Amino acid sequence: MFDGQTLLVTGGTGSFGHDFSRLVLGQHQPKRVIVYSRDEKKQHDMRLEFDDSRLGFVIGDVRDRNQLVMAMRGVDYVFHAAALKQVPSCEFFPMEAVLTNVLGTNNVLDAAEINGVKKLVVLSTDKAVYPINAMGQTKALMEKLTLARAKQAETETIFCGVRYGNVMYSRGSVIPLFVKQITSGMPLTITDPDMTRLLLPLAEAVRLVTFAMENGEQGDIFVRKAVATTVQTLAEAMLNLFGANNPIEVVGVRAGEKLHEILVSAEELTRAGDCGEYYRVHCHRDENYDDYFVRGIISETIAREGYTSENAPQLSVRETEQLLLELPEIHRDLQQWRPQGARLRRAA
Repeated sequence: MFDGQTLLVTGGTGSFGHDFSRLVLGQHQPKRVIVYSRDEKKQHDMRLEFDDSRLGFVIGDVRDRNQLVMAMRGVDYVFHAAALKQVPSCEFFPMEAVLTNVLGTNNVLDAAEINGVKKLVVLSTDKAVYPINAMGQTKALMEKLTLARAKQAETETIFCGVRYGNVMYSRGSVIPLFVKQITSGMPLTITDPDMTRLLLPLAEAVRLVTFAMENGEQGDIFVRKAVATTVQTLAEAMLNLFGANNPIEVVGVRAGEKLHEILVSAEELTRAGDCGEYYRVHCHRDENYDDYFVRGIISETIAREGYTSENAPQLSVRETEQLLLELPEIHRDLQQWRPQGARLRRAA
């Protein structure tokens, strides 16, 4: 569906935008892929790295509605990845999170509708489900803005989204921190040994977004089913791969953190469809206000639990090692560490 089309990625110099651009340019024949972001240095580096005439760049902030409207002229598909994602930053500066994640998203939705974009996919997070921190709360509002736009019968643009947790080796992942601590001879710091996290390689996150673009209908939110592990298991697997014996230090749960990730709430799971590797959470498109405030649906009951990192399939230490060895980044770091005595343990 991307062949001959023009695509735009907000926050396109980030982890997702970088790998998504590589996938689309390598496996498809798009007319143009436009990276929209604020960081001119990252854009310059990306331009040199890709060296592809189909890749274009626009300097701009999602807070700037006019710039977005101009950037989306002639665009067929939009992927909205720009956001403030660091939980501590959003806790200290919540209004900045509102300006980017909420008002910025509204600007992206406006620009897409004004320009007649065929479909827009917003990238959300597990933290938007039962949010307990400012980042999650603004991401939840981002989703609500998208769903409200999808409910408008007169819109021609399809608005849908995806949710995923921390992607392995992305900016918010603990894995690069473990690598730094191992190679520096420092203790591996974990919050709680029983804390669970879903393990999603970046390539799977990219495939989730392309699946949503290909299959999403108005108001759909897609979630990739994934395996999970405890942070204690992940730390032990990292130590085994690097042949290291650093101690593991429990530092306690930080403000704004959950013990388990929740990707689909119990209430949403009631109306979610099973697409094999994915859940599709449908939105209520009925514009009758009585269905929201007065009546319910007798046939619907709330599930006892949602889809979380606690009830997802749990990996052992060995299985976690095998999954880590599928990542090119872990091979790069192991290669750099090997001269210091570590041996690469290959998965059976």
